[in-house]
Amino acid sequence: MPEPLKNLFNNDLIAHMANHFSAHFEAFDCALFIAVASKNLAHLELKQRSNQIMQAMKDTLPDDFEHAAQIMRKSLAAEHNSDLSENSDLLLGLNGWAIMPMAEYVGVYGQENFDTSMALFHAFTQRFTSEFGIRHFLLSKPERTLSKLVEWCEDESHHVRRLASEGCRPRLPWGMQLPIFIQNPQPIIGLVEKLKDDKEEYVRRSVANNLNDIAKDHPDLVATTLKIWSEGANHNRKKLIRHAGRTLLKQGHPIALQNLGYFPPKLKFVKLEVEQNLVEFGSKLHFSLHLGGQSVKEQLLMIDFAIHHQKANGELKAKVFKWKSITLEHGQSLLLAKSHPFKAITTRRYYPGIHKIEVIINGVSVALKSFELKMDIQ
Repeated sequence: MPEPLKNLFNNDLIAHMANHFSAHFEAFDCALFIAVASKNLAHLELKQRSNQIMQAMKDTLPDDFEHAAQIMRKSLAAEHNSDLSENSDLLLGLNGWAIMPMAEYVGVYGQENFDTSMALFHAFTQRFTSEFGIRHFLLSKPERTLSKLVEWCEDESHHVRRLASEGCRPRLPWGMQLPIFIQNPQPIIGLVEKLKDDKEEYVRRSVANNLNDIAKDHPDLVATTLKIWSEGANHNRKKLIRHAGRTLLKQGHPIALQNLGYFPPKLKFVKLEVEQNLVEFGSKLHFSLHLGGQSVKEQLLMIDFAIHHQKANGELKAKVFKWKSITLEHGQSLLLAKSHPFKAITTRRYYPGIHKIEVIINGVSVALKSFELKMDIQ
């Protein structure tokens, strides 16, 4: 098994941070920093370890933020020109995961020193990322901070340009949510517009993820935005549009589907067959789909299926699964077969009784069948 990410915050990293801070601050208390940062480290998760290191910084760096900022800046390694997935040698300066608690420190304690804090975030993100730390400023000073992010959309560093998008994602994983942009994402749409054709996929992928976040609360806005972006789109932008619209596609949003050429299907016939009407828990549901096209032109078809699961109260709740994307020629018929397992998983509790399977093509329901799930009740 791969090493847990939390173990990247370890005693070796803490010792390197102490050594670099002490090299630039004569009064730095190395012993206190190491004691606070490493306390019960084995029992802490990733964010807890980062926050504990941040507390150690608060306990040992100068109370004057400008002085503390100088120490952090001088402790940094040289800038990265490649991706930031791995640490460089910490002997040469702080980078990689050591930056996470430093950016959080700036976000929490640098609120009254806006320009200095932004300069640090700009430097940090070229050695790891500042996407978590800068969110403190987006919460407390949204307009001023967003203006800085817009400025960074033109930065020569692709790491900084990525931060402009990644830092303002409304629902960034591991990060604080940004309620102001969850409610009104229009300023974010305007920002990522500047980055949609960035030369680096690293930046464009962040734009796609940002829009996918927004789509969870404002599906029509994102679908319409992607429709506008699809006009004259090159290969890279088309790839961005597909990734940005992945939640919308799964939900069958009609505009998002049409952006990618998936229009309501024209079918001569659709026949869904379920091999068994009674499915034993622990086995599989086997089913097939036979369909024929009616359009005079070829059709792009995105074929999904939904299992309508029984809930404890007897109601049904659908879960959509991807099946197949095809091009159906004029007059062509198609026969597909599929099986779906019913087995114990940690993310779902099953209940016996009548279930349903539904076939959805380009967001349109075209067939529905019932079956019974049998379970041994202990």
